[in-house]
Amino acid sequence: MLAGVSSSEKIRSPELRLAPRIADELKQLIYDGEFAPGERLNEAALALRMGTSRGPIREAVRVLTGWGLVTPVPNRGVFVRELSVREMLEVYDLRALVFGFAAERAAERATEADKRDLSKLLTAMDKACAAEDGTRYYELNLDFHARIVALSGNQRASQAYGDYIKELHLFRRRYFNGPGNMRRSNEQHRQLYEAIAKGSGSRSRAIAERHVLEGRQRLLSMLDTPLG
Repeated sequence: MLAGVSSSEKIRSPELRLAPRIADELKQLIYDGEFAPGERLNEAALALRMGTSRGPIREAVRVLTGWGLVTPVPNRGVFVRELSVREMLEVYDLRALVFGFAAERAAERATEADKRDLSKLLTAMDKACAAEDGTRYYELNLDFHARIVALSGNQRASQAYGDYIKELHLFRRRYFNGPGNMRRSNEQHRQLYEAIAKGSGSRSRAIAERHVLEGRQRLLSMLDTPLG
């Protein structure tokens, strides 16, 4: 037996390694609307559905909490994250400001290798658009934005932006499946990439802010929920 590791831990560890896969499956179910905002996740029912014990479910829920998709409520359980339309609009405003700042800094700091990486992501997103693969496009889109924010070199900006993205997941994911939305989004990504590649900070900031705010407007136009 390994020092410091009990036999029970050795038995449980293979099952606990299922947690990342289960977290991904639950994330997709939330994105697909099978678990609605505000709905309580039943640990026992999920364990039965996934064919596992409650241990991996608990670990998966911790991952979902870190992603901002669920909210633990003491003595009540874990619930799918809810965000009002008014809150969503406020977060979008802040996200636009931070992303604009990051894009301006990225234009100053991006190396040739960074530019190649961004270009590869654009190509991959074009392929996802052509295949009408909303899930693939959404994940690549997150990566593209995250890389630009990381290029700012500002850890506080990266942290704030990451928090905003977590809050907006459930709203944003609903409209990315539209081929027209994906294509329009990636056209703007390409404009932003070109501005960054040319080292134009002010243009990069303007395009980045407009990109986020236009995304907000496209999303708002598809919602029939009153402000609350």
